[in-house]
Parts: sequence; C-alpha cells; structure tokens
Amino acid sequence: MTSPLSRRTVALAVTGSIAAYKSVILARLLVQAGATVLPVLTRSATRFVGAVTFAGITGQTVHEDMWDASFPGELHVELAGKADLVIVSPATADVLARFAAGRADDLVTALVLCAKGPVLAAPAMHPRMWDHPATQANVAELARQGRVSLVGPVNGKVASGDVGVGRMAEPAEIFAAAEALLTTRDLDGVRIVVTAGPTQEALDPVRYVGNRSSGTMGFKVAERAAMRGAHVTLIAGPVAKETPPGVHRVDVTHARAMQTALAEALGPELTGADALVMVAAVADYRPKDPSVSKLKRSGEPLTLELVPNADLLAEIGTLRVQKGTASPVLVGFALETDTGDTLVSHARHKLAKKNVDLIVANPADEALGGEDSRAFLVTASTTRDLGPRTKMAIADEILDFIRDRIAVRGSDLSS
Repeated sequence: MTSPLSRRTVALAVTGSIAAYKSVILARLLVQAGATVLPVLTRSATRFVGAVTFAGITGQTVHEDMWDASFPGELHVELAGKADLVIVSPATADVLARFAAGRADDLVTALVLCAKGPVLAAPAMHPRMWDHPATQANVAELARQGRVSLVGPVNGKVASGDVGVGRMAEPAEIFAAAEALLTTRDLDGVRIVVTAGPTQEALDPVRYVGNRSSGTMGFKVAERAAMRGAHVTLIAGPVAKETPPGVHRVDVTHARAMQTALAEALGPELTGADALVMVAAVADYRPKDPSVSKLKRSGEPLTLELVPNADLLAEIGTLRVQKGTASPVLVGFALETDTGDTLVSHARHKLAKKNVDLIVANPADEALGGEDSRAFLVTASTTRDLGPRTKMAIADEILDFIRDRIAVRGSDLSS
C-alpha cells in the first residue's frame, strides 16, 4: 500500500538534544515512504548530528540559518510553503516554550509559525524538565492553540541514566504519527472492535493447544482504523507485538477470556461498537480437563478429550438477528487450506451460518506469518479477489467496506 507520505514534502526540523541521532533514522523512514524531506537543523542540533548525514540520506540541502545569504528570499516562508507537514524531532523543552509563545527567533520557530500544514513535535528532555509546571503549561497552551501535535514523550531511560517520562518516542512511532496526520480521517468517531492473534487452550500449566496465527492481520486492521480516525479496541491473543498508536488494547489468552472481553466491549445490546472485525484465530476446541500439574512423559500414547469452544462470531451474529438490528457491522475471516472456488464456497457458507456481513477468505499457505497475503472479500451477493497484496492494503479494503456499510445504514435510517 502507498504510504500517505508518498509524494509529500516534509520539513524535518532537528533541535539540540542527544536524541537527535534518532532523527537520522526517521529521515530514512520518511524517504523510504516516498516523501521529499527538507532537513532544518538548529545550531545546537549540529553539536549532536552533522548536516552531511542528513544531506546524504535525503538528497536535499540542509538549512541551518534563517539569514542564509545564498538564498534569495525568505527561507522560512519558502520552506513552509513547500512542506505538507513539519516534524520537529527532537523537540526540546526550550523549543516547546518558544512554540507556545509564538516566537520566531530562528529558522525552526519561524518555520513552525509559518507552517501551512500540520506540525508534529516529538518532545525529548529529562523527566524533571517534562514534569516542570512551566513545560506542562506550555504543552497545555499548544493543545489549546491546536497547531502543534505531540507524539510522546514516553517512559524510559534517558541520557543521564534516569528513568521517567521524557524519552523521545522511537522513530517508527513518530513516522506512524506523521502518516496519521496525513491520512484521510473517514472513520472519525466510528467505534471498531478488532480481535487478533491466536488463543492458547491450556493442556497443563506449561503446555497448550494453539495455532500458528501471528496476529499481523488484526494488528494492521487496528492500526489503519486508528489512523483513519476510529476509536479502536484491540482484543489480542498472546502475541509479542507493539500496540499501534491510538489503540486501546485488551490482552487475553484463551477463547473464554476473549468471549468475556468481547461482551464487555460490545455490551449486552451490542451498542458498544459500530463494527466488529473478528480476525483472531480462536481455537475451535479446548482440553476438557486440563491437568493442574505438568503431564509426565510415560512412553505410552496420550489420549486427549477435547470439547468445543463457543463460536464467538456466530453468537454475536445470532444475537444481532434476535435483536433485529443491523449494527454492529460484522466481519469474519476464513483461513482455509482450499483455494479458488472451493475457498470462496466455504466463505459464503460461513457468511450465512454466522449471520455476518463480510467474510475475508485467505488461503492458509499465503496468509500465515508474513506481511503479505491473498484475500477474497465475500458478501452474500459478491466476491472480490484482491489478489496478493500487503496486509495493510487488505486492512484498508476491509475498512472501506465498513465505512460504506455504515454510510448506507445511516442513510436508510434518515430516509
């Protein structure tokens, strides 16, 4: 999928902090996404990183001085006119104070004051500086003005070795926040619940029955939904993945815990969400009587009695029918070893059986583990073969379906 930053121009302003080295990585991420990056360094920043580094990565002239005699016009106006987005990374306590006061006494502050598009700042400072009432007042003032968005700071170890809130967000998180600022927010206010990953059904205290789901697809749906403005609750099985920015995460281990989390998120009347995207590979069965102690190897065959878990999506689909409501929009997944028409046939049967609006059908050999997949979007009357593409791109197709379905239902209610 093309990044929202592709073919956009980003002014990357770097100020004087030890965290400035991370902005080199950020510049690389922006360039790889297809953005034109215009580097702007304060004099203090050059004590930590060199202009040649940014010039080499971005292929652009590095600007350090508002009074550059080689530039014929007003440099801050020229840069602000070109930039679709200004990123200040790192943003020191001093520069935040100057932004809040509307100062324009160097190239970075003048650029931010003149910016035509959004401004994203990534604060970086000692935790005591971040906690100081003056800094907090400046942050509150920036929020009131609504011109500068912040990403971070986060809790962690800073240069002094102290630990607390003040550490700059990682480059990938800043990059994701930048993408979000330039993404069309066509899901603003929509409440979406997403399930992701496997479940683990205990056999004994150290073993379980599970599956090979990595959780990647569900996390991509949650990430893109949040970027497009949705309020997202992500119910995640046991996977080692970072929570996408702006997403509320609920961790569960087994199917019954996921059932409880879904009930809490949707509510007894199903009014807690506008859409449910059930990506999680919930175990169909669980051991009937898990052992309270580790099962010992005996050399003899071991027979397990498995009992069925509840079909979580079917339960919600049935409840929706009983209540005579079309909300929430229900999206399920069908991961099958079959392909082609047989795969689509399985998906359409699952669609009717579970009373859902859309089934995303995937051939298992192309879906498990990687960043790419093949998907068919199956409704009661249509089938779309999306072909091989990234899971992020598939996530956007699913969210487009949800957006359009909500819009149709809204117009039906108003007519």
